[in-house]
Amino acid sequence: MRTYLDHNATTPVRPDVIEAVAHAMRLTGNASSVHADGQAALRLVETARRQVGKALCARAEDVIFTSCGTEALNLALHSAIRAGGAGRILHSAIEHEAVADTAKASGLPVEEIPVTAAGLADLGWLEDRLGHWDPARDGRPVLALMLANNEIGTIQPVAEAAALVREHDGLVVVDAIQAVGKIAVDFAGLGADYMAISAHKFGGPQGVGALIAACNAPLERQLRGGGQEKGRRSGTLNVAGIAGLGLAIEQAVAGLDDFARLADWRDAMAAGLKQAAPDIHIPGEGAPRLPNTLGIAVPGWKGETQVMALDLAGFSVSAGSACSSGKAHGSKIGNATGLDADASRGFLRVSLGWNSTADQADAFVKAWSEAHGRARPEHSNALKAVS
Repeated sequence: MRTYLDHNATTPVRPDVIEAVAHAMRLTGNASSVHADGQAALRLVETARRQVGKALCARAEDVIFTSCGTEALNLALHSAIRAGGAGRILHSAIEHEAVADTAKASGLPVEEIPVTAAGLADLGWLEDRLGHWDPARDGRPVLALMLANNEIGTIQPVAEAAALVREHDGLVVVDAIQAVGKIAVDFAGLGADYMAISAHKFGGPQGVGALIAACNAPLERQLRGGGQEKGRRSGTLNVAGIAGLGLAIEQAVAGLDDFARLADWRDAMAAGLKQAAPDIHIPGEGAPRLPNTLGIAVPGWKGETQVMALDLAGFSVSAGSACSSGKAHGSKIGNATGLDADASRGFLRVSLGWNSTADQADAFVKAWSEAHGRARPEHSNALKAVS
């Protein structure tokens, strides 16, 4: 039997959500139609909109359903750039490619906010940079910052960064895709203009997400057509997926206290791995982190090799973001936090989920320790660790 420990890539759909999606798929009706069947579909959509708003301390009418988190981030950045009169984009060095690549393709000047050795965006750097901001030269700033890092789980100082940018009439885009369902998220409290989420990260179906856009946030649609979502995002609504997203976020937020207890298992895993491999690095250790996320870096043992060894042992883990798997340049977070190239290439991410167990965490430590002992016997205490 396999053990799945790659929940930051995607987490299993919750049983009640599967039933809700199946129920929605049994209905016949386009949510844009005015007849009774269409209105029944629309009721499912509007129920989900209210569920998202309540879960994230946002107004339901500010929720725009999308096909995924990447689309939500693209819509936010597109709107901030085109409708918001942006002059320059600031994003952290550890942003997901959905942010970094979109910023690069915008044609605007882009500056990377460095991160500290602990894996947190450097607020001192940002404050200093904004202190030298020249509106005539630099235009309106757009800040894009993830709420929680996808590789090591560090929780970023979004509210503090947003407050700095607001002093210069800036716009703030928050990637909350890894955070929602793992920690409490307060859209209003963050001071953001836009926030992206994705259902499959918190127990909903793949292929559906949402953008929360504040009522005064500039918005320019990318998809033109039938004018769905009040003209903000055209395209036939994925009623079944949206219904699943709504229920999943409701259940995930209701279970946050239970999810927080995963931090004990995360820390126990880290202690066990350190016992097996004295030269292991734990990026972000000591910083505020998601309770489920453990990143490790092992010099001399490539992350993709670890993934293969553990896959053969029946464990699903990753060498970083699922969207950048297979790349050989090392961990993005490892490079940004100053790990040397050898350690960064030895990065591995283990992420627990809503259905994980303590036995799975213990079994992973044993399997990893044994694999490490075979791969690097001269650097290993694996036999003592698992005896």
